[in-house]
Amino acid sequence: MKILLAVDGSPYTQKMLDYLTTHQELFGPQNEYTALTVNPPLPPHARAAVGKDIVNSYYADEMQKVMAPVASFLANHGIHAKSESKVGPVGQTIAKFADEGQFDLLVMGSHGQGALVNLVMGSVATQVLAHSKVPVLLVR
Repeated sequence: MKILLAVDGSPYTQKMLDYLTTHQELFGPQNEYTALTVNPPLPPHARAAVGKDIVNSYYADEMQKVMAPVASFLANHGIHAKSESKVGPVGQTIAKFADEGQFDLLVMGSHGQGALVNLVMGSVATQVLAHSKVPVLLVR
């Protein structure tokens, strides 16, 4: 099975990874894993003020902060995952990547803040569910 892991470095990502590694009957090393982190784009005026090289360095640093512990944790549990990073609206970018990559399953942690907060602020999980054609497993 081809599985996409949406990660952001939060405690919710760690809960998702813990779930993944404690359910070896479903999520063993026989699957193909890709870990994806998405950075929201910096505002255009900020990008213009600091320049392309600094912006690209910032995105690379943010990706490394998220991916290094994820890769280490998975490797310690016998799971190798490819690492990918994107810049864009987080929920929509995750959904698009999952669809275009023809993944069988997308797994992500959810903050579980409830309907009222989602109504006012939206959530990444809600956006992924709304835009993805790939089945999504939310871990709370």
